Amino acid sequence: MDAKGSEVVVLVTVASPEEAEKIGRIIVESRLAACANIVGGLRSIFRWDDKINVENECLMLIKTTLERYPELETAVRQHHSYAVPEIIALPVVAGSAPYLKWMRDETHK
Repeated sequence: MDAKGSEVVVLVTVASPEEAEKIGRIIVESRLAACANIVGGLRSIFRWDDKINVENECLMLIKTTLERYPELETAVRQHHSYAVPEIIALPVVAGSAPYLKWMRDETHK
Protein backbone atom coordinates (compact mmCIF):
# COMPACT_ATOMS: atom_id res chain seq x y z
CA MET A 1 0.00 0.00 0.00
CA ASP A 2 1.36 3.39 -0.98
CA ALA A 3 1.26 5.71 2.06
CA LYS A 4 1.39 8.88 -0.04
CA GLY A 5 -2.10 10.33 -0.28
CA SER A 6 -3.73 7.64 1.87
CA GLU A 7 -6.31 9.44 4.01
CA VAL A 8 -6.78 8.57 7.68
CA VAL A 9 -8.89 9.77 10.59
CA VAL A 10 -6.94 9.93 13.83
CA LEU A 11 -8.73 9.56 17.17
CA VAL A 12 -7.19 11.39 20.12
CA THR A 13 -8.79 11.78 23.55
CA VAL A 14 -7.82 14.78 25.68
CA ALA A 15 -8.63 16.07 29.15
CA SER A 16 -10.38 19.31 28.17
CA PRO A 17 -11.79 21.37 25.30
CA GLU A 18 -8.95 23.86 25.82
CA GLU A 19 -6.31 21.17 25.37
CA ALA A 20 -8.11 19.89 22.26
CA GLU A 21 -8.25 23.36 20.74
CA LYS A 22 -4.57 23.99 21.51
CA ILE A 23 -3.50 20.74 19.85
CA GLY A 24 -5.94 21.24 16.97
CA ARG A 25 -4.62 24.71 16.17
CA ILE A 26 -1.00 23.52 16.25
CA ILE A 27 -1.55 20.58 13.90
CA VAL A 28 -3.76 22.48 11.43
CA GLU A 29 -1.48 25.54 11.34
CA SER A 30 1.52 23.29 10.64
CA ARG A 31 -0.42 21.39 7.91
CA LEU A 32 -0.15 18.10 9.79
CA ALA A 33 -3.95 17.90 9.59
CA ALA A 34 -6.58 19.35 7.31
CA CYS A 35 -9.17 19.49 10.08
CA ALA A 36 -9.56 18.66 13.76
CA ASN A 37 -13.09 18.20 15.12
CA ILE A 38 -13.60 18.41 18.87
CA VAL A 39 -16.40 16.34 20.40
CA GLY A 40 -17.19 17.24 24.02
CA GLY A 41 -19.21 15.42 26.62
CA LEU A 42 -17.25 12.18 26.36
CA ARG A 43 -17.24 9.90 29.41
CA SER A 44 -14.41 7.37 29.40
CA ILE A 45 -14.09 4.23 31.51
CA PHE A 46 -10.63 2.68 31.47
CA ARG A 47 -8.10 0.75 33.54
CA TRP A 48 -4.93 2.65 34.51
CA ASP A 49 -2.40 1.60 37.16
CA ASP A 50 -4.57 -1.44 37.92
CA LYS A 51 -7.52 0.78 38.85
CA ILE A 52 -10.80 1.45 37.03
CA ASN A 53 -11.18 5.15 36.21
CA VAL A 54 -14.15 7.17 34.97
CA GLU A 55 -13.22 10.55 33.49
CA ASN A 56 -14.72 13.36 31.43
CA GLU A 57 -12.77 13.84 28.21
CA CYS A 58 -13.03 15.29 24.70
CA LEU A 59 -12.50 13.32 21.52
CA MET A 60 -10.59 14.78 18.60
CA LEU A 61 -11.34 13.51 15.08
CA ILE A 62 -8.32 14.54 13.05
CA LYS A 63 -8.28 14.33 9.24
CA THR A 64 -4.85 13.79 7.72
CA THR A 65 -2.84 11.47 5.49
CA LEU A 66 -0.79 8.43 6.36
CA GLU A 67 2.25 10.29 5.03
CA ARG A 68 1.79 13.04 7.66
CA TYR A 69 0.85 10.67 10.51
CA PRO A 70 4.35 10.23 12.05
CA GLU A 71 4.85 14.00 12.41
CA LEU A 72 1.28 14.42 13.63
CA GLU A 73 1.80 11.78 16.32
CA THR A 74 5.00 13.50 17.46
CA ALA A 75 3.24 16.89 17.68
CA VAL A 76 0.29 15.44 19.61
CA ARG A 77 2.63 13.73 22.09
CA GLN A 78 4.61 16.97 22.58
CA HIS A 79 1.52 18.98 23.51
CA HIS A 80 -0.62 16.32 25.23
CA SER A 81 -1.08 16.21 29.01
CA TYR A 82 -1.36 12.40 29.28
CA ALA A 83 1.65 10.13 29.79
CA VAL A 84 0.15 7.65 27.29
CA PRO A 85 -2.33 9.45 25.03
CA GLU A 86 -4.71 7.63 22.74
CA ILE A 87 -3.54 8.27 19.18
CA ILE A 88 -5.18 5.82 16.78
CA ALA A 89 -5.26 6.16 12.98
CA LEU A 90 -8.15 4.58 11.08
CA PRO A 91 -8.09 4.25 7.29
CA VAL A 92 -10.65 6.08 5.18
CA VAL A 93 -12.00 3.40 2.86
CA ALA A 94 -14.29 5.70 0.86
CA GLY A 95 -15.29 9.34 0.78
CA SER A 96 -16.33 12.29 -1.31
CA ALA A 97 -13.60 12.80 -3.93
CA PRO A 98 -13.56 16.61 -3.55
CA TYR A 99 -13.28 16.33 0.26
CA LEU A 100 -10.47 13.76 0.09
CA LYS A 101 -8.63 15.96 -2.41
CA TRP A 102 -9.03 18.91 -0.03
CA MET A 103 -7.56 16.78 2.80
CA ARG A 104 -4.54 15.87 0.67
CA ASP A 105 -4.09 19.47 -0.53
CA GLU A 106 -4.24 20.91 3.01
CA THR A 107 -1.69 18.45 4.37
CA HIS A 108 0.72 18.65 1.45
CA LYS A 109 4.26 19.52 2.54
